[in-house]
Amino acid sequence: MFGSLFEEEEEGFSLAPSGGRVVKREGEPPPPRGRVNLSGIKNQGGTCYLNSLLQTLFFTPEFREELFSLGPKELGCLEEKDKPEAKVRVIPLELQRLFARLLLVDQQSASTTDLTDSFGWNNSEESRQHDVQELNRILFSALEHSLVDTSGSAFIQRLYHGTTVNSILCKECGNISQRQEDFLDLTVCVRGVCGLEGALWDMFVEEEMFEGSNLYRCGQCDQLVTAAKSAKLRKLPPFLTVSLLRFNFDFARCERYKETGRYTFPLTINLKPFCEQTEDEDSEYSYELFSVIIHKGGCYGGHYHVYIKDMDHLGLWEPPEEDSKPKVQKKKEVRVYPEPEKDDPLSVLSSIIAQEESRSVLLDQLGQRLMDKIGSSWSKKYRKLHGPIGKFLQNHSDVFVLVNNGTRVALKANPPSPVTQPSSPAHTTPGPSSTPDPVHNNTANAQPEPGLEAAPEPQGSHWFDLNDSTVTSIHERDVEKMYQGKESAYMLFYRKTLLRRPSGALRNPGYKVPPHLLEMAEEENRRLQQRREEFEASNNSVELRLHLAPRYRLENGALKPISVEQKEATNLTFDLRRTIGDLRMIIYQMQNLWDGDMALTVAKSLPAGLHLYNTLTDDEVSLCSAGILTGTDLFVWNGREVCGATVQTGAEWEPMLLTVVRPSLGEEEEGEGGGVGEEGGSGLSKESRGFAGRVTLGEVREALGEPQESLLCQEKRGGEGGGASGWRVFPPGDMQRTLKELALKDGDALLVLEPQTQDSSVFSVSGDMVTVTTPSDCRWLQVEYRPERRRRGGGEGEEDEERMRAKVPASGNMLLCEVKQRAIAELQLQEQLAGVACCLRQVDRTGKLLPPVCEELSVRDAGVRLMTSLSLCPGTAPKDTQLFLYFSVGTAPSSGLEGEIIVERSSTVKQCLKKMLESARLEGDGWHLRRLDWCEEVGEALMDEEASLSELKMSHGDSLVITEGRLPPKGFLKLSVWLYVEPRADSVVSMETEVNGTAEGSTEGQRLEVMIAVGRAMVELRTVGQVEISEEATLEELKTQVLTLPALQYVCVPTPAFLRVWQLEGQRLTRILRGQQHTLRKLKLCSGVEFCVQQLLREEDLGPKEVLLRVQMGVPGERGYYPPEDLVWDASRDPSPRSLRSALASTYGLSPDSLLLAKHQPHTHTWETFSNWSQQVSKRKKKKKAESLLGAPFHLKDGDIIGVKNLLIDNNRDFSTQQDEQRLREEKEQRRKGGQGAGAEVETNQGVGPENKMGPIKARKPEVALSINVGVFR
Repeated sequence: MFGSLFEEEEEGFSLAPSGGRVVKREGEPPPPRGRVNLSGIKNQGGTCYLNSLLQTLFFTPEFREELFSLGPKELGCLEEKDKPEAKVRVIPLELQRLFARLLLVDQQSASTTDLTDSFGWNNSEESRQHDVQELNRILFSALEHSLVDTSGSAFIQRLYHGTTVNSILCKECGNISQRQEDFLDLTVCVRGVCGLEGALWDMFVEEEMFEGSNLYRCGQCDQLVTAAKSAKLRKLPPFLTVSLLRFNFDFARCERYKETGRYTFPLTINLKPFCEQTEDEDSEYSYELFSVIIHKGGCYGGHYHVYIKDMDHLGLWEPPEEDSKPKVQKKKEVRVYPEPEKDDPLSVLSSIIAQEESRSVLLDQLGQRLMDKIGSSWSKKYRKLHGPIGKFLQNHSDVFVLVNNGTRVALKANPPSPVTQPSSPAHTTPGPSSTPDPVHNNTANAQPEPGLEAAPEPQGSHWFDLNDSTVTSIHERDVEKMYQGKESAYMLFYRKTLLRRPSGALRNPGYKVPPHLLEMAEEENRRLQQRREEFEASNNSVELRLHLAPRYRLENGALKPISVEQKEATNLTFDLRRTIGDLRMIIYQMQNLWDGDMALTVAKSLPAGLHLYNTLTDDEVSLCSAGILTGTDLFVWNGREVCGATVQTGAEWEPMLLTVVRPSLGEEEEGEGGGVGEEGGSGLSKESRGFAGRVTLGEVREALGEPQESLLCQEKRGGEGGGASGWRVFPPGDMQRTLKELALKDGDALLVLEPQTQDSSVFSVSGDMVTVTTPSDCRWLQVEYRPERRRRGGGEGEEDEERMRAKVPASGNMLLCEVKQRAIAELQLQEQLAGVACCLRQVDRTGKLLPPVCEELSVRDAGVRLMTSLSLCPGTAPKDTQLFLYFSVGTAPSSGLEGEIIVERSSTVKQCLKKMLESARLEGDGWHLRRLDWCEEVGEALMDEEASLSELKMSHGDSLVITEGRLPPKGFLKLSVWLYVEPRADSVVSMETEVNGTAEGSTEGQRLEVMIAVGRAMVELRTVGQVEISEEATLEELKTQVLTLPALQYVCVPTPAFLRVWQLEGQRLTRILRGQQHTLRKLKLCSGVEFCVQQLLREEDLGPKEVLLRVQMGVPGERGYYPPEDLVWDASRDPSPRSLRSALASTYGLSPDSLLLAKHQPHTHTWETFSNWSQQVSKRKKKKKAESLLGAPFHLKDGDIIGVKNLLIDNNRDFSTQQDEQRLREEKEQRRKGGQGAGAEVETNQGVGPENKMGPIKARKPEVALSINVGVFR
């Protein structure tokens, strides 16, 4: 029942801590500990419950020290765990290592992977979240079994074992019957109790009376007597674990829920009133709270974290951040400090720190204090001149000093008080240099330095929130916030107040840690430190490319290398944290012969060449602050000129590389089709020139040495193809605009036309457009002739002649009729094709012939690409006013079998149909045309026969289907009608008899069998004709008109409501048409739809949310079902399984709890069971809603088969029948043999359509019980 109770939610409660997920870079070492100097535990995906319990055990010093007291002689060594003869107690060894890492290794969080591997958790199911209360018992049991025959075999019992005694007092003779019970944790009730003390009072103080009809049989009196039952605590453990029963099950509503009401628990509790013996002092019964495991979420998922009191003061407790925020307080007398100069940030920051009582300020709050002081932020006031505030503090290290692990800033001349800056060395973050020395680590290390008195700690300190990898400080009063709500206490851990920690354990993480674990921690810290240094060095190194000025010259507004053979750039690896001045000195040392000033300018390689941007002038700024990244190009020069030429810098002077195109009419190449080269080809010369982006178009013309009469043109993008290229002339107004304003880019072409070339045959000027027709446009078209297509009626032994091909020179302006004549002449087919009409047709990639092209158009206008193939075929080419169409009769056209026709665009549908009928040699007027839909199937009819083909937007190559039957009038539907024949003869005797007597020669194609129940129960459908009816007619009028069909003329029904209308799709009954007064348009019926009518014994008018189901009750003790019954289920109010179960219980007169339901899946021959009581959570609204059977995954609809099991007399919960298994075996055998055809035939006979593939069934995840595998050590 509670299998998924503790599964973590995907939304709202993250597995990661609430600070957001940090994506680690590849090879990045784990981060060091945070401010509080405590290590968290990584979440493996659903192990937050494990992390919370492990942290509680870790912060139980007595548990930790008992575990550390077990040496390798008793536990073995992990290195020998794979040896079969070695008895290595892996679980306590891995727990020791984990605790040592949490104590001594400088990392933000430790991993529990090795520990969970020792548990035997090797799959994801076992790592999913479970109940932490269950884990507590199982982990203790695993430890006890692991420590058998060791000195620590009883330490769990010593620390956590207690006993209770249950007593029954006979009121007649006074005899007391007692029974003792052991416990490692107490489970207390939450429901109906206001707090822990009230629950303990009910358990151990209140008596339960046996009286009236509930009497107790006394062993002394040997009769039923009045008695009182009570319980007491007999033995108290040193550590008391209390489990709160937050999760319950409501049997009235049959759903799970979490108790979120207020439930208090004290920080200290006296258990004397609940104990059997009360003679000892009160201190023996006093406990203090030190750990609270918290569950956040509901009963369907959530997240665990833990509040813990640090008994040994291992962490650095700081007031939570909200306590440090400035609050509005009443005015009080404060010391008056001289007002600092606001323009001097040094004096402003010094005065802020000096006015603090602790003489230090949290670093992340310094900016807020500054804003409160001067009314402006650091970024607005000082950043431009002094840089970031952190850099400013580092640059003035003679005034400021960072303390408390870098979290606070203080004045160097006025150090902070001991409250802010503890002096104990135990507070330093563990690392290679600060790892405790096992030899010198004693109580003296924990004492304060002479002359420095430790300040008293604030009340309620040393409480921490350990949330997986995140550890933060909290107040003791924050524990009270966990009394109620979705985030509330789940387990409580108390310790006796008499348990005092020795002074040597305070602030000493190495206390009683075995030497071998200390060495392990030191080694891990050394490796971590080395990895961090290597990563920091690699992470702060940048690769720079240095370009030296003597190797470059200025050309066309960009810097280009003087020599191609010479290496352009010098690579240099440099530390990102060093300054620009350091980089300059390194370059000076590399260039011994450099004279004069040296400027370093950020450069970028562009298509036009190298361009310079901003110069690095501040030598005190680091490369990181200057924005220098890996791969940055730096130009080394004197800052003024390169090779005597002044260089313009900045983004506005970025050069762009343009392709200057000029006519070269004397260089035309002769030959077939002209030269084929780059765009423009022969006849045009190209030259790449670079220009600064700020120069005007007029300055470009002057730089090219062109007169003012010359035209500058830009190539028109997105040309139509087919040969000649188009260019747009820049108007005179554009001559004053810059290249950037004209949106020119690198690689754009610029055509220059001098006055004497503007009227040549190559260039034609029309308005602001110039058309360039060069010899490169005179390309070719390949024409292929297929002789076999001309001889359709040849003999069988006649072989096809080889295909003939010719490459015909062509241009975009050439007419296609001229291309055809040239091809006929080239192929020498004048005599062979004399008097024979032929046309040119394009060929697609598959070799299929496309519609003929219009020969009155040019190559460009017809959309024919040069250097492609055309086929010379028999047939007439369409004119520009005509359309070429494909057509077929009855079905969708298949390749090679469709007819072809050419008609005028202005022809009507009726004229087109007439011409097609003549071509197909069909007679009569009982035909109409239909289009093909997007999946190449027969689609909608062309209803308006007087509409022209152009009005219907018909185009070349469209396909039409000639369909038999008159076209119904506009607004009318033509529907096919089938009759539903019941499987039992006595159900619809009159209807079936009349159909058999009036149907004329029913053929096999007019019958269809459809499955309506399991066990091969089939129903026969017979076709009875067609009806034509207006789409505005109602469903009731449709039923009335159906009864007028000749096949049904002798059938009598009282009213149309005695007829049920099914819609047929793919030879299946899909839905019932409901709503007697709904129009056929509203029911979304169109021409060609098939429907089936079924005679009923009573009137029926289904509502929109009423579903007709076929219900079959299972035969007890057999794998079969009784005949089906129709059930109309109203799902308008409640579409859940509970509602359907209640409806069936009312029908059969049974209890809803005794019914088990399932839906039959005819495609897969399987059953899908409805869960008895299922709930799902809406993650967006966090609101429970009942599961709907009308939606996923069941999608109940009309005609679905529902199986019913009565669990009172039938214990078999398997719904499958022998027929289902037989069908599955048959399909499996067919798939094995590859018999797809036979499988399709069987499916059609069963009435489930051609689909015979078995869809995948998503199985539920098995519920895995929580367990820990332990070896045998006896």
